[in-house]
Amino acid sequence: MVLASSKSTLPLSDTPQLTYDHSPSNISTLCNEVLKDHAIKHSSDPAECFLKSSTKHSPAGEHHTPTTVFYPTTTAEVSSIAKACHERNIAITSFGGGTSLGGALTATRGGVCIDFRNMDRILGVHDEDMDVVVQPNVGWVELNEWLEGKGLFFPPDPAPGAKIGGMISMGCSGTNAYRYGTMKDWVISLTLVLADGTVLKTRNRPRKSSAGYDLTSLIVGSEGTLALVTEAVLKVATLPVNLHVGLACFAELQTAVNVVGKVLKSGLQLEAIELADKPSIHAINQSGLGEEPLLEHPTLFLKFAGGQEIVRAQTQFVEELCKQHSAQSVEVSADKGRINVIWGARKCLGNALVAMKKSESDLFLHTDAAVPVSRMAKLVEESIRIVEGSGSGKRRGWFCANVGHVGDGNVHTAIICPKEDKDAAEQLLSQVQRLALELEGTITGEHGVGLKLRDLLVKEVGQEGVDMMRRIKIALDPKGILNPDKVVRLSANI
Repeated sequence: MVLASSKSTLPLSDTPQLTYDHSPSNISTLCNEVLKDHAIKHSSDPAECFLKSSTKHSPAGEHHTPTTVFYPTTTAEVSSIAKACHERNIAITSFGGGTSLGGALTATRGGVCIDFRNMDRILGVHDEDMDVVVQPNVGWVELNEWLEGKGLFFPPDPAPGAKIGGMISMGCSGTNAYRYGTMKDWVISLTLVLADGTVLKTRNRPRKSSAGYDLTSLIVGSEGTLALVTEAVLKVATLPVNLHVGLACFAELQTAVNVVGKVLKSGLQLEAIELADKPSIHAINQSGLGEEPLLEHPTLFLKFAGGQEIVRAQTQFVEELCKQHSAQSVEVSADKGRINVIWGARKCLGNALVAMKKSESDLFLHTDAAVPVSRMAKLVEESIRIVEGSGSGKRRGWFCANVGHVGDGNVHTAIICPKEDKDAAEQLLSQVQRLALELEGTITGEHGVGLKLRDLLVKEVGQEGVDMMRRIKIALDPKGILNPDKVVRLSANI
């Protein structure tokens, strides 16, 4: 007989039963132990605790909340909290910018939350080595404002409120991924606190290393289930020069997709290529989050940078291509004011879609599918057919939109609907995600698995792949206290 503990993978049926003690007396003793050695700010206010697990982007049930929130300022303080929680079987969730999706923040088992808001310092910059050292709650927007004076920037650009720690945990990207890659391409080294409070650094600062297992990459995208990030060494790039942005509107969405395909095949390397359908542009206008109204047509947002000859060749090619495809309007500008208007409209789109809720209780549901670029057009076309073809949206008054980082094949289909329509909407979005898998794609290009996509993950990497992930989870976190139930199931009923 082969013992479960000797297997290379860990099926759910062999997973040890996890026990947690979140009794008021145990939580109170935990706080006393932690505060004995560290003056860490903390709160047990139910309203404050609820906001750490439920956001407008990813609402959670009222029973899925932590009972205490800690606000550490150092790695040592985080280690002290983790060690005490490990000894007392208390679950830990973490909080940064609160922009994650898919239930990643939900405290399914209760427990405590570590909010990193007081760990928001830029610790150093090595100009000659092109890297920076930061704490987890530094925002990428604020980091780039600080780097701009040095002629540098950090390329990953998810939601404007996102913080570095969360970006690492979710393996995010954004509009710059087509040109610069995703978060995993920009992380050199991490300082981590493991589930039992152990502190380690994954590697030093060189751009390349073959020294053992790649612990850094293991943590990027692990959604807080394997370790807590307390410090990061990040690559930075030279600030793009001669920046131009473009805006092209078309009568039909498919025409815009066709233009993207030809740009990608041209061999020209633009900075970014983004697509928004007509409802997405309507959301921007309706929300008032854009600086000025846009024409409500399927729209391409484009970004160009580099030497003058390179940018001239790119913009001329794209403008001519758009005109050949009967664009309703085409604009390319290097004016900083116009750049802020055009690209600001694209960056506010996520919040604009959430603003289309008719009631506070309405849901914002979405896909995060990504496919090989050659199959991106079919993903867009079929996603629209699945949602609009069902007729559900029109009958129920849903708001539906499609927006994509089409330069790298990542498309988001969004549905805003009443909470009583959740099951119907999720069935349609599940069809979109399964379509992505049929097209040899992924169910999540940048938002992560969280709670919502755990079962579909089996369809993508196979049962053996999920069981291997579960084995890694339990090996590093044998008591299952770090963000339990995310990415892989730890029990059949949660």
